[in-house]
Parts: sequence; structure tokens; C-alpha cells
Amino acid sequence: MSTVPLKNDRLIKALLRQPVDRTPIWVMRQAGRYLPEYRATRAKAGDFLTLCKTPELACEVTLQPLDRFPLDAAILFSDILTIPDAMGLGLYFSEGEGPRFERPIKTEQDISKLAIPDPEQELGYVMDAVRLIRQELHGRVPLIGFSGSPWTLATYMVEGGSAKVFANTKALMFDRPDLMHQLLDKISQSVTQYVNAQIAAGAQAIMIFDTWGGALNTQNYLEFSLAYMKQIVDNITREHAGQHIPVTLFTKGGSQWIEAIADTGCDAVGLDWTIEIGEARKRVGERVALQGNMDPCVLYASPDRIRQEVAHILESFGKGNGHVFNLGHGIHPTIDPEHTAALVNAVHELSARYHED
Repeated sequence: MSTVPLKNDRLIKALLRQPVDRTPIWVMRQAGRYLPEYRATRAKAGDFLTLCKTPELACEVTLQPLDRFPLDAAILFSDILTIPDAMGLGLYFSEGEGPRFERPIKTEQDISKLAIPDPEQELGYVMDAVRLIRQELHGRVPLIGFSGSPWTLATYMVEGGSAKVFANTKALMFDRPDLMHQLLDKISQSVTQYVNAQIAAGAQAIMIFDTWGGALNTQNYLEFSLAYMKQIVDNITREHAGQHIPVTLFTKGGSQWIEAIADTGCDAVGLDWTIEIGEARKRVGERVALQGNMDPCVLYASPDRIRQEVAHILESFGKGNGHVFNLGHGIHPTIDPEHTAALVNAVHELSARYHED
């Protein structure tokens, strides 16, 4: 693991609510199909899974957005479904249908058979990518590691892929909550070991993506999603190589629960675009940093309009520490990279005045 000191530590400082000179920015899915260089590397790999499972290529695409934009963080290029794949479900991608599993969870026996993968064995290619990225970054910016949340991973594992109404997952949750808890507990242990291995390999911050927590009502969200994210927060390595490792929890569609998310002990709460960031700040106070929260579709608008939206979000958050600028979800594949450049430049330029003494 590289031990080069960070040249740009804005992200880490902001996540820990320490003073910065400008609001840091990174973008969910910043390494992705909207970049022509990514598409070229993806073509070279032949398919998406090969891209994920080849550390040199995963490193290459992780660094591509940093070579193009002055972003304040790199995020490991991988996929949230690496864990269920390593648990033996047989991940594959079919054209136009997204991720699928050959062996989805259907019975009690399927759950009892699931093994918790060794992150340095079954998921060793991810750890090799983390080590290589840290080496190649030379301390330019911090590296964010990540995982899907237990609930989100469970939806894919039970549905066998993407879903709209989560019929099978919710049927299991409502009819056999005991089995759903067994499944979530195994996934939670797997996620904890996975992100701790990423930290040992060199990840300097961790983000947990709860993409489908917003599909639950409050009672079920607290019991089947947030409780397991808290379990992960409680067991993540929070200090490594003399540094605090900040943890961000992000539930898409979760703005009604941000106080409960902040109470888990995480360092930052990720926000989608359905809440005013100033209102979120009032609600959580100084307990956590906030990450977000521009609607990704703003990037289809003109650079002037993007700048206006950046100005509005910065003003809504206001002066002081603890804001990491991001989109409210992943960048869309059809966005013009020049518009991403306009976003990054606007954040750096317009945010300085919110950090003056």
C-alpha cells in the first residue's frame, strides 16, 4: 500500500467537518460510459465483468476522470454485485437487461448454503485494484472504497437481478422475516469484511450505497436496511495507518430518515436531490457531514444553468464545514463530459467564499 501523503485532502477534511478552502467534489459513477476513454477501455476489456476483474483495467478507468477533471477524490471502479458473485450466485450481464444471477436465492437452503467470502481470495481482484490505484495516484487525491448495502444486495440476490417492485424480496421479508434477517446478517458480515479489506489495501474513505432502501416503509427501512448498515458502521476499521477513515451512508429515496441515518455513527450522510440540502443541514445539525445533491439531469442543461444550480446548492448549505458536493445519484451515460467540467469548475470557483474566515 502506498504511504505517500495526500496532496489534496479536501474530501477527508470535509467528511470529518474540518475547515477546507473550497467545497470538495466528486461524482457518483465518475468513471463510466459518458467518457469516451472509458468506452475505449471497456471495448478493450471485451465485457464489463472482465473490466471489473482485471486490476490494471479497473485502475485505468478509476484514474480517467481525474486526468480530465480536477476532482477531489477517486472512487474505486468496481460493481456492488461483486459480493453476491463471490458468494456463489453466478453474476453475468446480459445486453439490455443489466446484471443477472444464475443461482438466485429461492429457498431456506439457499440462504444456509451461502458462505461469507474471503476478501483476499474470492474478491482478491478488488483488493489488487485498490493497491494498484493507491500506487498510481501518488497521493493526488484520496481513494474512496465502497459496497452496496445489505438490503440492496439482498434485492438483487432474491430477485435474480434488477427489479421494479421487489415482489420476491418483499414476499420473503413479510412472510419469513426470520429468513430475511439470516440473509441480511450474512451479507452484512460479508460487506464488513470486504470494506475492511479495502481499507487495509489502501481505501481512505468508505461509502455504502443503499440504492433500494427507499422502496421500504419507515418500519421496514429501520429494521431491514438501516439496522444492517449500522452493524457495518459499528464494525468498520475507523483508524488505519494513523488516519481516520470516514464512512458515508447513502440511501436513495431516504431523505425522510436522515436523522436516523446520522444516528448510526457514520461520518456523512449522502443525499439524493429530493431534499433541500439546507433543510437537511438544519435537521442533522453538526452531527454529520452531508454529501450531495444535484439532480444528475441538470447536467443535460447549459453550462450557465449548471452554474446556477451549483450556486443554489452551495447557498442552501451555507457557510461552514461538512459539505461534499456530488450528484444526487450516478451520472447518466449520455452526459456531455464538457458539462461535467462546467460542474467541477463551478463548485471550486463558487464555493471559496463559503469557506472564508
